[in-house]
Amino acid sequence: MKLYYAPGACSLAGRISLHEAGIVAEFERVDMKTKITEQGYDYLSINPRGYVPLLALDDGNAITENIAVLEFIADRDPGLAPGGLLGRTRLIEILSWLSTELHVAFRPFSDSSRAAERANAVDVVAKLLEIISERINELYLFGPRFTVADAYLFAMLRWAGAYGVPVSPEMHGYFERVAERPSVQLALSEEGLPDARSLIDISSFEALI
Repeated sequence: MKLYYAPGACSLAGRISLHEAGIVAEFERVDMKTKITEQGYDYLSINPRGYVPLLALDDGNAITENIAVLEFIADRDPGLAPGGLLGRTRLIEILSWLSTELHVAFRPFSDSSRAAERANAVDVVAKLLEIISERINELYLFGPRFTVADAYLFAMLRWAGAYGVPVSPEMHGYFERVAERPSVQLALSEEGLPDARSLIDISSFEALI
């Protein structure tokens, strides 16, 4: 199994989740400007869409789209999904919201042609983070159980810190709890990212994917 990634992009969530699940995988970096992998391959020949993550399975199949990658990992380790009769439904529900609402709201920051929208984007992202903050119960999004959704939200909170988006004290505390997890520390180290336990002064990332 191999995860194609860009440092600090949303593929960070897949790396964290793979470590949480104890799934052995290879990781290959993709230069998002040149679309060349660290082994010198044309990434567009691997994934014509050109973005990360892409999870290449041992049987030759490949999974794209962050929601699908994270859901696949949660299938392999049900402990990374909420329990109960509607557990999987609730996971897909929140992953969809994170992808289609929160993730999309960051686009103006990475698109130079949309510079005029960035000030408004700060407000939009801040309001969305307020909404999701209300879902944090006890320790994580689904209570005491860490799920793949927390890995995804953590990646985007790094972006919020990089772009100066204000967050509540509660969200600061959530970010720090997630950052302390061994899987997160390992993932950050592997991608050459700062050991960030604060949303203040964290480094930027290669691309929002």
